[in-house]
Amino acid sequence: MTFTDPRLAKLNGFSVELNEAKQRADIVLNRPPLNVIEMAQRDQLRLVFETLDEDERVRVIVLRAVGEHFSSGGNIKGFMEATPEHVSKLAWNIAAPARCSKPVIAANRGYCFGVGFEISLACDFRIVSETCQYALPEQKLGQIPGSGGSARLQKMVGITRTKDIVMRSKRIPGKQAYDWGVATECVADDKLEAATDSLVDELLTFSPIAQRTAKKLLNDTEDSTLAIAIELEGHCYSRLRQSHDFKEGVEAFHAKRPAKFQGV
Repeated sequence: MTFTDPRLAKLNGFSVELNEAKQRADIVLNRPPLNVIEMAQRDQLRLVFETLDEDERVRVIVLRAVGEHFSSGGNIKGFMEATPEHVSKLAWNIAAPARCSKPVIAANRGYCFGVGFEISLACDFRIVSETCQYALPEQKLGQIPGSGGSARLQKMVGITRTKDIVMRSKRIPGKQAYDWGVATECVADDKLEAATDSLVDELLTFSPIAQRTAKKLLNDTEDSTLAIAIELEGHCYSRLRQSHDFKEGVEAFHAKRPAKFQGV
């Protein structure tokens, strides 16, 4: 896939594949064997997510990698060379999948450390293979996670488990990540692609506008009180009540036929 933005003329350590028939875009980390993520790559990944979010040909985005490992993390030397201003933007770049209005799936196998884990945590779904190992190893460098890793993880698994993972640089196997609610699904390594494809196909059957609304609502109310979350949910429900897709969904349900959603 080619981009008009000159900053994306030459992608750093990854490629983007567009399948218009499937309404799917794949962002593929491609710096084997460990798919180390460079500083400049983080900026480009943010730009690509923002571009795909605006692309009407794309309904679902998949973040995956070539080889046996998703990513061993960032280029350590790059941290020493980056300016404080650049480093301050790291979390914003890596949060791009969460800000994206479309569903984003991370397909993780092998090492998924540091920023590799953090960008996966920012995705909506994490399909892991049994070979997957999640970790935030920054303590071994005299540092802490800097791109949202500890914050997002604490929301998912609580402070006790997060301290155990962060303060001991402890690895979480794929099955344990699933049991703890970090991973959406855990499958055999040779089934990772099939499981990812299946989830993409499933998501495509739903209303795009309902999916966008659900994602934004859940993200926006993650830190709110229950009363506020219920109030916002009601407003979102009311707005969708006026949509073409809701009317189509109701009619399709009563006619016992597949709905033909248009995203409006």
